[in-house]
Amino acid sequence: MRVFWLLVAAVIGGVAVWQVRPWLAQRNSTTIVAEPRSIAPAGDLAADEKATIELFERSKGSVVFITTTQRVLDLRSRNVMQIPRGAGSGFIWDADGHVITNNHVVMGAAGAKVRLNDGRDYDARLIGVSPAHDIAVLRIAVSERRPAALPIGTSADLKVGQKVFAIGNPFGLDWSLTTGVVSALDRALPAEDDRTIIEHLIQTDAAINPGNSGGPLLDSSGRLIGINTAIFSPSGAYAGVGFAVPVDTVNRVVPQLVAKGKYTRPVLGVEIDEQLSQQSAAGSGVKGVAVAKVTAGTPAAAAGLVPGDLIVAFDGKPVTSAAQLVNRLDEHKVGDTVRLTVQRDGKEVELTATLKAGV
Repeated sequence: MRVFWLLVAAVIGGVAVWQVRPWLAQRNSTTIVAEPRSIAPAGDLAADEKATIELFERSKGSVVFITTTQRVLDLRSRNVMQIPRGAGSGFIWDADGHVITNNHVVMGAAGAKVRLNDGRDYDARLIGVSPAHDIAVLRIAVSERRPAALPIGTSADLKVGQKVFAIGNPFGLDWSLTTGVVSALDRALPAEDDRTIIEHLIQTDAAINPGNSGGPLLDSSGRLIGINTAIFSPSGAYAGVGFAVPVDTVNRVVPQLVAKGKYTRPVLGVEIDEQLSQQSAAGSGVKGVAVAKVTAGTPAAAAGLVPGDLIVAFDGKPVTSAAQLVNRLDEHKVGDTVRLTVQRDGKEVELTATLKAGV
């Protein structure tokens, strides 16, 4: 990162002329004695300052600095080299050395290094990713002085206005703390795969910048409540609107990534006709997703769904698009029984389906 010192210059005829300081005092032969000023006694820190300091000191050892590399071909030597690609943040998940970060931090990288707060560097192995949730799991082999995992909180009970704390490495400035509040809840953004939508995102005004990606968002108890993942900014830098993947999503997705290297959503077993869905909304005013096909042997078939049905709610929550239906499924696990509210021949029908694992 380059730091620019701002200097004042006058421009005459296109030539910069540095101004002489005519106000510089003229020294005489009198000896001047100058001493440093005495230090005023410090008052006691405020209770919230003490709490913030204690939270940072307790949590920073669980936050890591991640740097990635990429392979390039040297056209002169024809050798393949590894060069720096990018940087981000992450945090320790468990005692086995699993590290959580964003998928976009490691996507396309040939390798990654993880630096702990005490300065130790480790080569990381990629364990699994879920692009639809922008979550990736790495693993490092730490044989001694293993950093503690962050305590896990919940995100379903968050309130707008409560304090939050972000720790990360913005612009490579490692282990930086920023504070703010929960600005809004249940925001949605397109995922990295451009096919799904990440829902239930936490919006915060805690300063989040490039390099903060993958770092933890904490509540005032120091519990993990989200992964800092994105910002909304016309300039690409902090503008007071940041987003974090909620910890309830993280706690559902990460165990599957650790165990299987991928996240498997439960499936319903239908194909959706988006054009028919739009026609229904325009014609009758009923918003939902139109069923184009039901696969035999799936939960949808067992529930009695048929082509032409319009799914308008999933477990009592409205469904207005295929992406939203996928996210409603993502809120459940394999084996859950769910209620489907369907419009069929102008009447509302309630069906139940027991979800199965996708292929």
